[in-house]
Amino acid sequence: MVQRREPTARQLRLGLELRRLREAAGLTAVQSAALLGMNRVQISHIESGLIGVSEERLRRFASHYACTDEEFVDALVEMATDRTRGWWEEYRGLLPTSFLDLSELEHHARFLRHVAILYVPGLLQTEDYSRAVFASRLPELTGEELELRIRHRKRRQEFAVPYEAVIHEAALRIRVSDRAASRAQLARLLELSDADHITVRIIPFDLDGFARASSTMTYVGGPLPKLDTVVRDALHGSAFIDSEAQLNTYRTSFRKVEAASLGPERSREFIHRLAKEL
Repeated sequence: MVQRREPTARQLRLGLELRRLREAAGLTAVQSAALLGMNRVQISHIESGLIGVSEERLRRFASHYACTDEEFVDALVEMATDRTRGWWEEYRGLLPTSFLDLSELEHHARFLRHVAILYVPGLLQTEDYSRAVFASRLPELTGEELELRIRHRKRRQEFAVPYEAVIHEAALRIRVSDRAASRAQLARLLELSDADHITVRIIPFDLDGFARASSTMTYVGGPLPKLDTVVRDALHGSAFIDSEAQLNTYRTSFRKVEAASLGPERSREFIHRLAKEL
């Protein structure tokens, strides 16, 4: 099997889950290889996402690791056997890998949740708003790089899974461009909030004692809760978080942020009022 030069986040996640199953079974890579008639290097490469794994071999792994969660194993099989060449592949070599990994995660997501503090979430941005955000990046982007990012973001916006965005008032008031762009962005939020699969909630400045909305996050729902992923912006790209303990923390955090935010209808009224101020 051809070795991958740069595994995607999804391929890395599959390998990580297989390693977690092996370690939960108390087996070393050498012991696992002996049980499965393989060598340690093959096990290492599969767990590192450097080579793929067939459905038959994956189910043998699960059997030897005494994994009885059939739904989980089926989900791993789906990850291992999916040969989809997504639209994001046309950007490989042109955009940072984290952009492509995020697109792939969103494509396979069962639902999406977002907490936004300083910027309107990318999936809800107008083109002018996106252009202003990308143009402010350092080091400065070339014209070609800027257009690539905008086209990529517009493709990401063609999603149909349930999406809930909790947006702090600060993100609505900060003018990334001019007054007209801000007004158009608020109108776009109102338009999108009418969609059946999109929910927009606002956290106003005057909410007393609220300190939980301190950081941005994207929560990507997998086929099972244990295959969920949290995406956090990092200095050089994005950080993908998938440990069960951390996922539980972020689930709790989102529930608290959601509970403290305005409901969908009150949020629409809030955006209307803010738009009138402009």
